[in-house]
Amino acid sequence: MTFDPAAAGWKQRSGQGPFTREVGPIWVKREKDGADGSAYALLAEERHTNSRGVVHGGMLMTLADHVLGWMVWDAVDRVACATVSLNNQFIAAVKPGDFLEMRGRIVRQTRSLIFIHGAATVGDRTVLTAEGIWKVLGQG
Repeated sequence: MTFDPAAAGWKQRSGQGPFTREVGPIWVKREKDGADGSAYALLAEERHTNSRGVVHGGMLMTLADHVLGWMVWDAVDRVACATVSLNNQFIAAVKPGDFLEMRGRIVRQTRSLIFIHGAATVGDRTVLTAEGIWKVLGQG
């Protein structure tokens, strides 16, 4: 039986742009207050896989960029931001049907840069970790 994120209390994230709609939907669940208070998720599908039948690393990096970027965006009251650097460590394979959850936390914030760490899991198994730097661009 296929996992149903909506039945488990997840909601599709609103405001997803054209690229995100192509690879998503991405799901969100509020866990606590603050910029890093939400968990995000993707239900892995066959279309996300590589030739080996596991989720493509580029898809995992896409999820990390989106999730950590949304957390940064929330932290700066939804002012425009851009990814400066994003490093990913691939720890385990993700298969179609897996529900891939990602959480992050801001580790440092200056006026113009935000440093964030995140981890993606399937159940209790960590499959990806990521560290990124985002530039706060300001209103625009």
